[in-house]
Amino acid sequence: MTTTEFLSLNFTTENDTEAHYVSDTFMSPMLKRKAVLHFATLCVIVLSIVGMCGNLLTTVALVKCPRVRSATAVFIVSLSISDFLYNAVSFPFSASDYILQKWIYGDALCVFYPFTQYLNGGLSLLFVTAIAINRYVLIAHQGLYEKIYQKRNIAMMIVGICLFAFIMLLPTLIGAWGRFGYDKNILTCTILEVDGRSSKAFLFIFGFVIPCITIVVCYARIFCVVKKSSSRIKMYKTVETKEKKSARDSKRREEEWRVTRMVLIIFCCFLICYLPNTIVKVIDKQNKYPVLHILVYILIYASASINPIIYGVTNKQYRQAYKTVLMCRRPRRPSFSSTPNEHPANKSSTSQCLKEDSVVVQA
Repeated sequence: MTTTEFLSLNFTTENDTEAHYVSDTFMSPMLKRKAVLHFATLCVIVLSIVGMCGNLLTTVALVKCPRVRSATAVFIVSLSISDFLYNAVSFPFSASDYILQKWIYGDALCVFYPFTQYLNGGLSLLFVTAIAINRYVLIAHQGLYEKIYQKRNIAMMIVGICLFAFIMLLPTLIGAWGRFGYDKNILTCTILEVDGRSSKAFLFIFGFVIPCITIVVCYARIFCVVKKSSSRIKMYKTVETKEKKSARDSKRREEEWRVTRMVLIIFCCFLICYLPNTIVKVIDKQNKYPVLHILVYILIYASASINPIIYGVTNKQYRQAYKTVLMCRRPRRPSFSSTPNEHPANKSSTSQCLKEDSVVVQA
């Protein structure tokens, strides 16, 4: 081998080694990101299908079965519809985003898609807040419950929640405070900064923190009331004559607490799913860590899909309602029994309201 051939071979080997090193250095993050995208696509498809089926089933079951109808159920139906729409609207866009790694639907839909995402996310938290307030009033202020939760008032509450969520996003929608657009770093349409400003911090405080504080305060008060009721229940069990009415009231309180516990589980799951996404959006405004954004989006899809599973696992009557719909059975009418010595005319309106609003739960 001549000197020229040796130098040529050595130079080629060094170049190949350097090229291989450079390729590994740059391709490793790309391969990791590609793996994350494939994983995210699979999760989005599975969670969206589960969420659409589960929330649709919940809506039909609560509307069809009289035994689970109550003021609380109205808010749960609203929550289920919001989650169903979130999955139905987001599913095709998110899946194609992660598969194609680009936006192919035009500028108008790039505004519509994140707007509906933020809107339905806000509605979900606001409906969970409304349910928490409903449980608080029912357990801690029974005398006010019948006056507050009439059909007309409930309808106004739902309309008010929807308008509030829309108004919160209106400045971003018209481009006055950030704007909706495509971010190539996280491969999706979201809120972008305009002149270094966006509404993400505002939405975090008023659309997330304040509702969460409200829910925590409601449940703190509920725990106090339930704790006092538990001590009274123990006292009632040692007495024998006034007892049947007291025992029945105590049992109803326990049943109401079980429903409240179910709603508390829903809130905790919502918090676990939404808090990471909210924190990431506020801290990483420049989207320097796109993989992290993609992973927290998966949790949001989970939050819109797991509620029907929670209903079925924690609530016997919801399970029965699901079976009624799935097996095409005729729903049973609610029956409220009274003791022989108690005439219906002697029942207070509040007690009757509580009976109609209670959902018997056996975990």
